[in-house]
Amino acid sequence: MSSIAADGLDVRVSTFSQVQTVAKYSFQNYFRARRFYAMLVIVALIGGLLTFAFAYFRPAGIVQGPALGFYGAGWGSFVTLIAILSAALFGGDAISSEFQNRTGYFLVPNPVRRSAIYVGKWIAALAASVIILVLYAGIVLLNGLYYFPGNVPVQFGESIVFAFVFIVAALAFMFAFSALFKSAAISIMMGVILLLIVFNVIDTVATVLAKIEPWYSITYADGIIANVLMNPFPAHFTPASGKFGIPTYVATIPEGLTIMAVYFVVTAIVGLWLFEKKEFTS
Repeated sequence: MSSIAADGLDVRVSTFSQVQTVAKYSFQNYFRARRFYAMLVIVALIGGLLTFAFAYFRPAGIVQGPALGFYGAGWGSFVTLIAILSAALFGGDAISSEFQNRTGYFLVPNPVRRSAIYVGKWIAALAASVIILVLYAGIVLLNGLYYFPGNVPVQFGESIVFAFVFIVAALAFMFAFSALFKSAAISIMMGVILLLIVFNVIDTVATVLAKIEPWYSITYADGIIANVLMNPFPAHFTPASGKFGIPTYVATIPEGLTIMAVYFVVTAIVGLWLFEKKEFTS
């Protein structure tokens, strides 16, 4: 039986309506902010430079080779960076800005659930990130159809799905840091540094020195986005060869998706818990 609020309205419907309202206005705010257009410029620059490079230099192994190689070079090489930047710019300060700009002082006292604020903002950030992802996928696809008419590998579609799953997990990760810090700059910086640098360093150290699989790392998991565009898919484990050789680990598709799903669930719960517990004090 559903809970009934004092005014006779279904609480579940009311909460859903709150999520919709927060998501709507948060999404509109992205179009008023420079960061959305900054991401458009980044995507346009990367796409434009790739288009120019393919047309001018016409690398034989890419524009004249198998279509899968083209999509691996054009999409697999840059989509993770675009996804991380999108998650950072759209999610890095989504919660911390409520504390830094004091907007939360006016929003939270109203009859709006904190969970509705959190989820609504996350949905808005996801929508903005997906727009950026789709735009870049469109640029790559148009180039691919020019060089390989009618030949779009199914692996490209799989890679797009994996990139979407990564954005979902990365946004939950960024939101957790946004709820942890009251400074928007610090939350964005910490999230970007972790996703672009720290995790990769830890992965390398674990593989080279400890010789263990970095199964705990979201950046290890996101390797499936690019690796699915390779034929054949890289081996999960390659032992060290020679005296100074090092072993290599590559996440399988089920493993990569599982790791990203776990990151989403855990960081989403932690982030929401932090936001629920944090006080709006000066």
